[in-house]
Amino acid sequence: MAGYNPYENMLHVLDKAAEVLGCPRNDYEFVRYPEREMTVSIPVTMDDGHVEVFSGYRVQHSTARGAAKGGIRFHPQSDENEVKALAAWMTIKNAIGNIPYGGAKGGIKVDPHKLSKRELERLTRMYVRRIYPIIGPDQDVPAPDVNTNGQIMAWIADEYAALSGKWQPGVVTGKPLEVGGSLGRNEATGRGLLFTLETWCEKNHREMKDLTMVVQGFGNVGSVGSLLMHKEGVKIIAVGDINGTWKNPNGLDIEAMYVYANSHGRSLKGYTEEGASFIPDSELFAQDVDVIFAAAMENQLNASTMEKVKAKLILEGANGPTDETADKYFEEHGIEVLPDVMSNVGGVVGSYFEWVQNRTGYYWTEDEYNARLQKKMREAYEDVYALKEKYHVTYRLASYMLALQRIMAAQKLRGFLG
Repeated sequence: MAGYNPYENMLHVLDKAAEVLGCPRNDYEFVRYPEREMTVSIPVTMDDGHVEVFSGYRVQHSTARGAAKGGIRFHPQSDENEVKALAAWMTIKNAIGNIPYGGAKGGIKVDPHKLSKRELERLTRMYVRRIYPIIGPDQDVPAPDVNTNGQIMAWIADEYAALSGKWQPGVVTGKPLEVGGSLGRNEATGRGLLFTLETWCEKNHREMKDLTMVVQGFGNVGSVGSLLMHKEGVKIIAVGDINGTWKNPNGLDIEAMYVYANSHGRSLKGYTEEGASFIPDSELFAQDVDVIFAAAMENQLNASTMEKVKAKLILEGANGPTDETADKYFEEHGIEVLPDVMSNVGGVVGSYFEWVQNRTGYYWTEDEYNARLQKKMREAYEDVYALKEKYHVTYRLASYMLALQRIMAAQKLRGFLG
């Protein structure tokens, strides 16, 4: 959307949260600015011998509550404003999850699908060399995000070990099990979203098996979240990814879609199903369902799409899928939004669990991991819900209010401002 600035969008919500809490600007001004922004040039020798230079970014928004933490995405539209906003959202998210991290984010402006595996590895390793001075297990801990995965995290860990002279698996999370990853981490964001929806159902006296849903985005978050919700009885009638939108009024075979996508590079291109048909992508949000599960990219629910929405609940799996205009529209029309900073916090909580295991050298079973994740997700929801009810505000505003309280308390106790 022309003129959309995700960082400005974040600031507007932050300022509103401070206003409701009665916080003077001086008390939270530091939260409005990233602590550090790094832009790097990444030269890569391509397979045919020519050199291309890619732009990379790493933004550390806050370390008031601990080491900076946040993913790295490879995307052709990645830029400074996007990464700044994502880093700020991570600060908010980590505070809501009540884990000892601040917020960070990284990105490289690249279409990874156009690179060979060897080119992708060279790009990743050179990026690590460029940002090496500002990352580390106690400083800034990256993780997977859009178009990055466990293999890329393994390269990051290996390159960091080569530069530092010792193996430190806690430098990055989302790794494969063989190099210090954690059972349950791959599903943590999607499972956390399931726990969020379950808690919402309890609060609203609804049953998961009675819900209908459409899903936008079928990457890790969308596919895992959809599969887990489907197994709990949610009927998903439409799924859209970059290759199109599939609809089956009787419910799509989500298990078959999950298997297909995960055996075709997380893509549904070429997928067919008896009883399913294609509908225009623009009609996905217009379906008459209970829930929209927004798990693609930011700024999908905006002034041009918001009036199509018939659902009464939006579950945000992606970061920043709803802009400020749509947020206001949904509030006015009685459409609840379970915001990204609360709902998809399972990913970073799960990363925290992996980091803890890396630091202690003791690894949990998957059941232990999932039980701890459920406890953390429910605590986050209840903490946000308490403020929502007390101040009669939306889930998003209550989320920012909770985060702001915790960040300011940490800053005050550490005495950063003198």
